[in-house]
Amino acid sequence: MKQIINRMELRFPSGSVNESFARGAVSAFVLCLDPLVTDLNDLKTAVSEAVTNAIVHGYRDTIGTVYITAVIYADGTVQVKVRDRGCGIPNIEKAMEPLFTTGGEERAGLGFAVMQSFCDSVRVISKPQKGTTVTLTKRFERKPNGE
Repeated sequence: MKQIINRMELRFPSGSVNESFARGAVSAFVLCLDPLVTDLNDLKTAVSEAVTNAIVHGYRDTIGTVYITAVIYADGTVQVKVRDRGCGIPNIEKAMEPLFTTGGEERAGLGFAVMQSFCDSVRVISKPQKGTTVTLTKRFERKPNGE
């Protein structure tokens, strides 16, 4: 079992204004790893997509609570779980296909593809009418010579 060096929990209403708050909070949390800017931006983008999905799709036309748990492991791996108790995803495989969306014409349907491109792994667990948990995992490389 990996050694945990830090852990954080956060919850907030599913208003779209809180998407940038979530991104910033997770970003600040991982700064102790002294990440490369590109790696930090990758994680921020993936978190942004996961939170946006919870807000737009999970809760649709209602306000619920979005939960984030983030863990930093001793090997530099960061795991971020974004969870909602919204409508759930009836077909995860279909939902993860690029360009598939239930959000209407204004949505591109690329959220999961973006998350997958910026993280080492993306896992989705969902039950209709119970909610969805998206687990993002990214390993941050240590800078050479402590730089």
